Amino acid sequence: MTARSILARLRRHQPLREEDLAWMARGLADLSVSDAQAGAFAMAVCMGGLGDAGRVALTLAMRDSGDVLHWDLDGPVLDKHSTGGVGDCVSLVLAPALAACGAYVPMISGRGLGHTGGTLDKLEAIPGLATQLDEARFRDVVGRVGCAIVSATGDIAPADRRLYAVRDVTATVESLDLITASILSKKLAAGLDGLVLDVKVGSGAFMKDMAAARDLAQALVQTANAAGCRTRAVISDMNQPLAPSLGNALEVAEAMRVLTGAADGPLLEMSAVLGGVLLADAGLAQDATAGEAAIRAAVAGGGAAERFGRMVAAMGGPVKFVDDWSRFLPEATVIREVAAPRAGYVNAIDGEALGLGVVSLGGGREVEGAEIDPAVGLAQVARLGAWVDKGQPLAVVHASRPDAADHAVAAVRAAMTQGAEAVQVPALVHERMG
Repeated sequence: MTARSILARLRRHQPLREEDLAWMARGLADLSVSDAQAGAFAMAVCMGGLGDAGRVALTLAMRDSGDVLHWDLDGPVLDKHSTGGVGDCVSLVLAPALAACGAYVPMISGRGLGHTGGTLDKLEAIPGLATQLDEARFRDVVGRVGCAIVSATGDIAPADRRLYAVRDVTATVESLDLITASILSKKLAAGLDGLVLDVKVGSGAFMKDMAAARDLAQALVQTANAAGCRTRAVISDMNQPLAPSLGNALEVAEAMRVLTGAADGPLLEMSAVLGGVLLADAGLAQDATAGEAAIRAAVAGGGAAERFGRMVAAMGGPVKFVDDWSRFLPEATVIREVAAPRAGYVNAIDGEALGLGVVSLGGGREVEGAEIDPAVGLAQVARLGAWVDKGQPLAVVHASRPDAADHAVAAVRAAMTQGAEAVQVPALVHERMG
């Protein structure tokens, strides 16, 4: 068996066997599969698919390409994952809130992918904080604090670590099979008792319509439950940014406003919905409604912020970050309002275009391994249904150079549509599965 023979089967539209996918996962992990072969594999799967059995087999093969963690703690081990959107910094709120409610959250997260931001990139906007922890330190932080948001070590799902980077630069991010295997290989390797999946749908998501979102949610839930991890999914709206900011430091700031009681809105609502499902399934709340109330109470009472601060300090960040977070976050040197060209209601937002605008500012990667500018992005993005007068800001650009700001201003104007009549704003949560 060789990478060439496996790729040839894919080219001939022949189904791959479990042993084919196990071989490919090992080859991705030990580098016996070249970058060119990895890219060809990703493109072939994106174009032709693997089928249900192949999807499960690839997920388990990628999970088993490295270590699988086991925990001995005095509470349930829980986690969430979002399929990707813009302004989605729920993990920064939810992980410490769950910890404050008695759960343990060993959250293995990823970096920016395509037009969407990455939780690790956001956290690393905090000076000194390191998301690459060895297993011993990872276990220590989770045990002492209750949560840790980290990158996968070289020993956890190494096949996904390799394929994840390849997908980002080969336009193969949207594949249902690769998304499922990528998400679940890391999550299942973390040794979870329960998982909730936030499947995004809309202009700022990878899944643009409900049919595609349902397919992905179903694939994720079925695959994870078949592997022995109790899993549910929520399909949520991404026709506008979840938080009013896009960009790494800017999204940390939004999370801190929620954690410190200075803001609420959709970011807190989504955190409560996902946390409520997890707490109910884990027996830490009577039902999802009670679980949502517990998450809100953990935020309002300061318990979630306290856990976040302890996590930041334990991962190398400032000890007093929560007390004076705005002092520590980097700031852009060029700040420019995007004046509305006319008066009207905000009737449509192209979230993907906004996300790509942040990437072009330097807030994401256009090539693998590129450095990110944590300070750049978009802030105060107008919400769907909002009335904006001519000349008033649709958003505020944070850039490092005037020419980059000019391009971003044009991108925001092109991505946001105004009209004389207000449209109905979609509900935040569309469906629940599992």
